[in-house]
Amino acid sequence: MKIQYKYIIGVVFAALAFAACSDDDEKAGPLGSIVLDKTYLTIPMTGGDVNLTIKAGGQWAFEKAVKVGTHKDDAGKTVNDYDYLPTWLTASALFGGAGETTITFHADASNSGRETELCITTGKDKQFVIVRQGSLDASSATCAEVLAGSDGKTYRVKGICTSIANTTYGNWYLNDGTGEVYIYGTLDANGAERNFTSLGIEVGDEITVEGPRSTYGTTIELVNVTVLKITKSLIKVVSENPTVGKDGGEFVVKAAYKGNGALVNIPEEYDWINMMKMDYVAGVPTKIEANPCDTAIITFKVDANTAGARTGVITIGSANSQSSSSVNVTVSQEGSIREISCADFNAQPDGSALYKVTGIITKVANSKYGNIYIRDASGEMYVYGTLNADGESQKFTEMGLKVGDVVTLVGPKSSYKDSPQMVNGVYQSHIAVKALSLEDFKDQNDDNNTFYLISGKVCEPTEEEKANNMKWDITTYGNFVLEDEVGTRLYIYGVYIGWGTTDKKQFGKIGEVHYGDEAKNVKEGDNITMIAYKTSYKGLIEGVGYYMSHETPE
Repeated sequence: MKIQYKYIIGVVFAALAFAACSDDDEKAGPLGSIVLDKTYLTIPMTGGDVNLTIKAGGQWAFEKAVKVGTHKDDAGKTVNDYDYLPTWLTASALFGGAGETTITFHADASNSGRETELCITTGKDKQFVIVRQGSLDASSATCAEVLAGSDGKTYRVKGICTSIANTTYGNWYLNDGTGEVYIYGTLDANGAERNFTSLGIEVGDEITVEGPRSTYGTTIELVNVTVLKITKSLIKVVSENPTVGKDGGEFVVKAAYKGNGALVNIPEEYDWINMMKMDYVAGVPTKIEANPCDTAIITFKVDANTAGARTGVITIGSANSQSSSSVNVTVSQEGSIREISCADFNAQPDGSALYKVTGIITKVANSKYGNIYIRDASGEMYVYGTLNADGESQKFTEMGLKVGDVVTLVGPKSSYKDSPQMVNGVYQSHIAVKALSLEDFKDQNDDNNTFYLISGKVCEPTEEEKANNMKWDITTYGNFVLEDEVGTRLYIYGVYIGWGTTDKKQFGKIGEVHYGDEAKNVKEGDNITMIAYKTSYKGLIEGVGYYMSHETPE
């Protein structure tokens, strides 16, 4: 994404409009084929209407080129959403025919200035018009006020550069203690792009910038900012952000400073990070650098981590009589892969920690990327993307996984619109489960480790069947007769509430656990699907199953 703002005022814009439409062959064409009576329209802050007259030699239309948001496609890739107009502006017409057409633009009242550039085309010819509401003069603000502000408004904000993402365009983060704002594009001293390094900005410097606010997906940005002031930091970390193994250990941070020493602050929430010692190396003055930096060599120790991966932030500061500066060091520690249930997974915080979950595949929502639902004895969870054992995507069909199989995946917990999900779960193993009719199931060898997908209607045993040791219990153990559409009957000697439990006494809580409703417990006449192994007792063929789903016929 690279957004360019054209601030061309009044008659100057009109004089340059033809040149702006002739940057390349695609835009080239006679102005006479489409003429605008204005190229710059203003609407007051209190809201209102403004008119634009178009004279066209043929069919004309606005281009759908205003980015209004983003969405994620099936692969999880962010895709831009475009519209003809920004959300704050409406127009009486977006297309028309040859001749003269008057369009009325409308905007409601606003507490800040905003602006958009629109393009109108006829054939290969284009004309541009700017619609502005209010003033775009910069408003001094905190980062928190920028985050809560309005797109299109220009803000002036001062804060510390905490990290730099791109040194060509100048993409970096600014934090003033009230929040952090992403800077997308930084102009040099002459107002030019792609010359960020000429400014000499470093992490820890205090910067004052001015630029318009924009939103890209969920990221709030100040775009193509002008740098008004740079106050160089008194301290700079000269070592990389450390990563520590799950068993813990020591690491060293080197910080160059020009203040009166270096001060370390570790927030209480990161009590697993401890400072062990600090050594100092004095700078050596030279003819080139009469006042060189001193260096603090700080040793830290990290405790062993028995939970998921975690990160912590250490602040190192330095000060003199005139000013103070601080920089942050991010400490990352690997975590153990926790093996948990589906319900416990759904309750975890979003983050990079890895979890191992095993469950029965109950639904394949997308067979290309492996978007699936899996269920165990605790509940159900959604997996947004299943990777093969090598971490490759779009290999789901090659893995041979299907509904009814028991799969083990490892992945992080995330959320989409407050719904929990595992993103890109990496395949570990699975138990293949073959779908069989009840007749074929009864022909299989007894084997507690081979599972089959079976389904049918829940029936109470007949008196004759009860006399043959077929018990009836659907409130505790799940003992019943399963009957399919052709009339084959199979005795089910217990159904576990789901994969991962050895307690057979939970069958009567299926509705409560899986659906949050006791009324959805299994009852006579319901159709039930389960995976089961075949066994026998005194000549009676039995199936012992793990619950997948059930429904009540209408």
